[in-house]
Amino acid sequence: MSEFEAIKPNFITQIIDKDLEANQHDGKIVTRFPPEPNGFLHVGHAKSICLNFGIAEFYAGAACNLRFDDTNPEKESQDFIDAIQRDVEWLGGKWAGPVRYASAYFDQIHAFALELIQKGKAYVCSLTAEEMTATRGTLKSPGTNSPYRERSVADNLDLFERMRQGEFAEGTHVLRAKIDMASPNINLRDPILYRIRHAHHHQTGEKWCIYPMYDFTHPISDALEGITHSLCTLEFEDHRPLYDWVLDNITIACHPRQIEFARLNLNFTVTSKRKLKQLVDQALVDGWDDPRMPTLAGMRRRGYTPRSIRNFCNAIGVTRSEGVVDVAMLEFAIREDLNERAPRAMGVLKPLRVVITNYPEGQVEQLLAPNHPQRPELGSREIPFSREVFIDVEDFREEANKHFKRLILGKEVRLRNGYVIRCDEVIKTADGAIDHLLCSYDPETLGKDPEGRKVKGVIHWVSAVHAIDAEVHLYDRLFNHESPDGNREEDFTAHLNPHSLCVIADAKLEASLASPQAELPYQFEREGYFFFDPVRSAGGKPVFNRTVTLRDTWAKVEGGQD
Repeated sequence: MSEFEAIKPNFITQIIDKDLEANQHDGKIVTRFPPEPNGFLHVGHAKSICLNFGIAEFYAGAACNLRFDDTNPEKESQDFIDAIQRDVEWLGGKWAGPVRYASAYFDQIHAFALELIQKGKAYVCSLTAEEMTATRGTLKSPGTNSPYRERSVADNLDLFERMRQGEFAEGTHVLRAKIDMASPNINLRDPILYRIRHAHHHQTGEKWCIYPMYDFTHPISDALEGITHSLCTLEFEDHRPLYDWVLDNITIACHPRQIEFARLNLNFTVTSKRKLKQLVDQALVDGWDDPRMPTLAGMRRRGYTPRSIRNFCNAIGVTRSEGVVDVAMLEFAIREDLNERAPRAMGVLKPLRVVITNYPEGQVEQLLAPNHPQRPELGSREIPFSREVFIDVEDFREEANKHFKRLILGKEVRLRNGYVIRCDEVIKTADGAIDHLLCSYDPETLGKDPEGRKVKGVIHWVSAVHAIDAEVHLYDRLFNHESPDGNREEDFTAHLNPHSLCVIADAKLEASLASPQAELPYQFEREGYFFFDPVRSAGGKPVFNRTVTLRDTWAKVEGGQD
């Protein structure tokens, strides 16, 4: 079954349906996903991946290309290319044919630039960047023509060839389209088509020292690949007239249709690649795949599943209306997915030792616990029970009101999947801190409450002798402000959540987690959903990352509750 078959019909599929009815593009549907390899993909890209690859799999015989927009070699790298391919595959994207590169079309793009020069529709401009900005005009006033706009075709061809040969320094000349400096659309005011960059390119090496701009490269790459529907986010809407102008003024058979949709904006999240790179460069996070990052690589290490992200993108839909999506919807999607598939286990994050005084020393019995309460087909596991166990510090009070349903001095509580115990004594250190508890158990209570009395509290535990030492990383939202980059006057890093990572070095996990499976989520009962991190676990004790809490704790915080 296709990963994207459940894509919801939307205004783009309605356009495609009409095109198919009219036999546009000879009945073919070809989309593309064209990332720039200057960083890792983030959750915003997931929406575009789901849309482009989803449409390709939704329509019989359709296809989606993966093409790298690699026209800016100074900011790009093979590492980013490899990471992007991994992320697209992980999310379920299946591209048609080989991976494509805009740089593979540089010869053809250059030939089209020569065609525009020969037609008198492009010219070499020698204004500085500052001079060009000054002549561009504003939204309310037209621009003014460059003094180099009327250079002859011969002069333009000569200068452009000398640019290609590396004769000039960066910034001395550019190739501009000759359109209309008085256009109300600033993108049509003689936009730059080529600029000089003396930089090594990860695909073409030293062959080129002039590189085409995105707005020139993109429509030509689409047309050369036979793309039928070029799906872009709304910030490219004002660029569409330039997209069409390029294709209308060169000799090329295919003319794709550009359609814009609203990008994904999440609160409490930053998805600007420039700002994500700043977090990495300033070591405010542990790399692009830090589990707190909204990158797909980070989300994967944190334990997000491809299905949860696809379901989230499907739930928010595809529209032309800009808006901000509550990140709680994303967290709900992963909870819903993991609740269905994650096996249960017990982990004590803040261990408190309990000695069961009336349990025989040296005795161990194996108790049975279901791997998933709603999925009996997942079977059960054995949990060793012994004289000493660990419970969580938060599950004990010497005194508490009736609302505390856990262990209280002199009261009873049930150990999950085990016996009822009573706390008889608290042993403290010299400074008054609790060292351990002395408890007794009722051997008649395995799997049932004592006759005549109902034990309301149930707590998780692990056998002290058999417990697995582990490191647990409790991840939370990276930002504590719902719009961390909303104020241009303010540094967005000021809103970093100081509690976005809490490392627990001495957690105790049940024995069944001695050999955790990579890529398998677990629900630590009452603690949340966790994911084994093989990267951090290499050569040491196992490390588990918390994917998400069992409930939306932020709703409680924002509501001002305790």
